[in-house]
Amino acid sequence: MYLSKHHYAIALAKYGNNVYFLNPPSEKNIKNEVEIVESKIHPSLFIINHSIFFSKKLKFKFIWLFHFLMKFHIKKIEKNIGKEIDIVWSFDLGNYYPLKSFGSAYKIFSPFDKPQNNASINSAINSDIIISIAPEILDFYNKFNVPKHFIHHGLAEEFFNQNKINKSIESKVRIGLSGNWLRKDIDINCLLQIISENPNVTFEFWGAYQPHQSNIGGEKGIETADLMVQLINVKNVVVHGVKHPKELAKEFQRMDGFLICYNILKDQSNGINYHKIIEYLSTGKVVIANNITTYSSLPGIIEMTNSREDNSELPKLFKEVVNNLQHYNQPNFISKRKDFALVNLYSNKIREIEKFISYCETSNT
Repeated sequence: MYLSKHHYAIALAKYGNNVYFLNPPSEKNIKNEVEIVESKIHPSLFIINHSIFFSKKLKFKFIWLFHFLMKFHIKKIEKNIGKEIDIVWSFDLGNYYPLKSFGSAYKIFSPFDKPQNNASINSAINSDIIISIAPEILDFYNKFNVPKHFIHHGLAEEFFNQNKINKSIESKVRIGLSGNWLRKDIDINCLLQIISENPNVTFEFWGAYQPHQSNIGGEKGIETADLMVQLINVKNVVVHGVKHPKELAKEFQRMDGFLICYNILKDQSNGINYHKIIEYLSTGKVVIANNITTYSSLPGIIEMTNSREDNSELPKLFKEVVNNLQHYNQPNFISKRKDFALVNLYSNKIREIEKFISYCETSNT
């Protein structure tokens, strides 16, 4: 499963840059401590695997010593790259890599999740700009006197290069859901209620539902681990598992709509934004969701509940939308959603960030 940092790395490589994607420090011993591997995705994208010569535990006990030693490790990585680094773009909320250790490189810090502790806040020290996918997240970094910029989540090209809209396989309405099904914030009771109350709707699920399928971790508790086991045997549910983005993008085209059902009180970012929304919107089809703050000022883009307390409104909203799909999926609504998605292609996001940096440098604000 690609996260925003993966998508941006690929987009930057396609944009004509040499991109070095720095993985987290490995627990395994790596020969010479640093390995730079050519990716199979793009010839200008390289993966850096590395192991540190000191204990990670120092970060939690003596952060100053951890950062002092990390400075030498970063110099070793830069020496292996063999080129001067122009820009460092950090998505690191763990405060592993002190930005000051990257010398004169321009430093972008991007917290795309709500910071959970001081380490997440302090990761922004020595950044030149801060960019995030929610104004609420940027507010946590107000103590840093650097320019800040809000951007929507980006859309990968695979999800927009789908010219042919495939109809549903059968006459039943098809609703799609994708993501990591090991998340602790899935509103399981509400989701099961919606599925059981709409037997004439086929629900199609994509994404990891077993720990070994996920590269981004997840909840290993009984509820989430058993959710898909329950759904696999439900007549109006289809569980696809993990799919390549290109295949996922094609299969999304068959859907009549999409559902997002999270308990925002359990969500680490409190339902302020989800990456999957922009992928759903690329089809033009209606998206039915729990309350999501970033979209509250964008009427007509998604259909969501008003409550920030629970999802008691969601089953009723879902039924109302599904029973009136001809209205919610009328051509002008489909075009509006697609246009919004197109604006947020990763290539367009990079241009937007370029303009923001240029503006900041010109105005010195």
